[in-house]
Amino acid sequence: MQTTSHIMMIRPVNFSFNAETAVNNAFQVATESDDAQDKAAAEFDGFVSKLQQNGIDVTVIHDTPEPYTPDSIFPNNWVSFHDDGTVVLYPMFAVNRRAERKPQVLENIFGKFDHSQLIDWSKEEASNRFLEGTGSMVLDRENKICYACLSPRTSQQLVDKFCQQFGYTAVTFFSRDQQGREIYHTNVMMCVADQYVVICLDSITDEAERKMVSEKITQSGKKIIEISIEQMNSFAGNMLQVNNRDGKKFLVMSSQAYHSLSANQQQELESFNPIIHSDITTIETNGGGSARCMMAEVFLPPKSLS
Repeated sequence: MQTTSHIMMIRPVNFSFNAETAVNNAFQVATESDDAQDKAAAEFDGFVSKLQQNGIDVTVIHDTPEPYTPDSIFPNNWVSFHDDGTVVLYPMFAVNRRAERKPQVLENIFGKFDHSQLIDWSKEEASNRFLEGTGSMVLDRENKICYACLSPRTSQQLVDKFCQQFGYTAVTFFSRDQQGREIYHTNVMMCVADQYVVICLDSITDEAERKMVSEKITQSGKKIIEISIEQMNSFAGNMLQVNNRDGKKFLVMSSQAYHSLSANQQQELESFNPIIHSDITTIETNGGGSARCMMAEVFLPPKSLS
């Protein structure tokens, strides 16, 4: 299955602008706001409420004040949960993000879902090799294709290691913004859904790479829905398709992303599935991540109630 109805989200307690991640995340903007945590928590609660109202199962885990983790609201970067029962912990670029791998988070998930093995790649940090989960990799789970734009946070060697572990084919390339800076995470420039792919092809500046990625998507049987660089900068690539407990699919994004889309793009996406969007402006501005970054998909089998 490409989608799941089970989502893990971390409610922040110390949300703020993180200078350690800003060195290669051009989406972050430092603000003078003294109440970023309060605003982010309110935005988080509103977002979770919209998901739950649509029948999506959200496991909300409250972050702890210690250790200090200003980016804990973006859990998809440090962990992934797979349908064969495997859990993977990932090596993180920013030192203060490594503390997000808190045992209490996994204990919460393991109380609700079954797992068979835990793979920990965090030791790669000592060799300055990083792979930030489903931020670094956008997965076509049905066709076993792993799309990854390489950057200081996404190592080709570790993409290959993931693909070997899970039987995926790696499709790697470089993606850049208007200033020529490498896009820090693949999931800000593309989203793979069951029947379509939203992607900023203009950010793949190498013509051969752009053609290769387009052909790979087309060969997989999915429709390409292009977004512009400007729309990508409004987080229109940072979307996630989910399903609810009845199997109905939705495309989830921020309100900023939704309003950046043209009427035609909105209509085309809604021809596949309804859209859920929520205002998370404070989170996007200070954190440099958006709706997809906040949702860690849980494909683990739920524990039986017997």
